[in-house]
Amino acid sequence: MDETPAPAAKPRLVYRHRLTTRIWHWVNVLAVFVMLMSGLMIFNAHPRLYWGEYGANADYAWLQIGATRTEGYLRVGSLEIPTTGVLGRWSDGEGNIVNRAFPGWATIPSGYDLAMARRWHLTFAWLLAFGLLLYMLASLINRHFKRDLTIRRDEVRARHIWADIKAHARLRFHHPDRPNAYNTLQKLSYVAIIFVVLPVVILTGLTMSPNMDAAWPWLLDLFGGRQSARSIHFICAAALVVFIAVHVLLVVLAGPVNEMRSMITGWSKPPKEPTP
Repeated sequence: MDETPAPAAKPRLVYRHRLTTRIWHWVNVLAVFVMLMSGLMIFNAHPRLYWGEYGANADYAWLQIGATRTEGYLRVGSLEIPTTGVLGRWSDGEGNIVNRAFPGWATIPSGYDLAMARRWHLTFAWLLAFGLLLYMLASLINRHFKRDLTIRRDEVRARHIWADIKAHARLRFHHPDRPNAYNTLQKLSYVAIIFVVLPVVILTGLTMSPNMDAAWPWLLDLFGGRQSARSIHFICAAALVVFIAVHVLLVVLAGPVNEMRSMITGWSKPPKEPTP
């Protein structure tokens, strides 16, 4: 009597991330970390955001972090939120009260130094910009974009996205039969960051430079003025913070050891079959 052959054993590890993706990931970790913290120090010099060409203390700011004599606040439009101890008014390591938008532990440098913060920010901005350019070129050559990040029509249907959301809620982030494939929510978020948020961060950063405005005046028209560019720059930076927070949370939920191994070595352990 013929015997049914046993199903082939699943590989213990699958190759998920190419070397170019891994290098770019860790370069970005460093660049974005330094840029966010130095950017907060730069923001401390004038913690107000405006729309349009110009902006000064007497002009209407759609966002402001400040302090009165007794408390700190975050003001967005007409909404004012008390933030004493966190933003606007806080205590330093020696117990001194400081009236400044962001606390020293969140900025580079920790003490107020606008010139040094700009040096840090601009140095790592070039690292971010050229890293993104090289990653895009490499991903076109090795077909990473087409193979892994192409969003197909059926993947953006409401039913498919809802199924992906439910799978995430059950902590099922990778399909057992395609463990090296990106799910729809991953594709949407990565495409948004790579092709929208990061390029806009870079271009709005260039728009805030008087030298770049002289060389490329179309940047001011594109973003509606230097102050609008500054606001968009800040909003995109906030979007990056949200993306990073969600990304880290999902890494922890998916298994930090396995996820870190895949981003260091490229190899990952496939997920277990879902229980019926």
